[in-house]
Amino acid sequence: MNEPGDLDGLDGLVGQWLSYQEVGDLIGVSANKVRQMCRDLELIAVSGRIPADFLVDGRVVKGLAGTLTVLADSGYDPEASVRWLYRPDDSLPGAPIDALREHRLREVRRRAQALAF
Repeated sequence: MNEPGDLDGLDGLVGQWLSYQEVGDLIGVSANKVRQMCRDLELIAVSGRIPADFLVDGRVVKGLAGTLTVLADSGYDPEASVRWLYRPDDSLPGAPIDALREHRLREVRRRAQALAF
């Protein structure tokens, strides 16, 4: 579900957004559980929208929660975290979210941890 109201170019980076209900339907939990997952940094939402790329095969991308925690510990808010996850990184190569989806968690986590220094 793409909604109007692009947040400074985020729609161009993310592409497809999902509502809490849509995410819940895809992973088999309630919309309230998805909201709780966002509070617990298992997922993040920007203006009530969650990037569709955060899910694969009816599950949250492996390693996303820990990466979100590292980003939050480095002072990143949800919008900044989404930008970081989608910004291409020549050293990966590609965007961190793509690397996570390709099971390259260690590479992504090292880069996220470096943000704290």
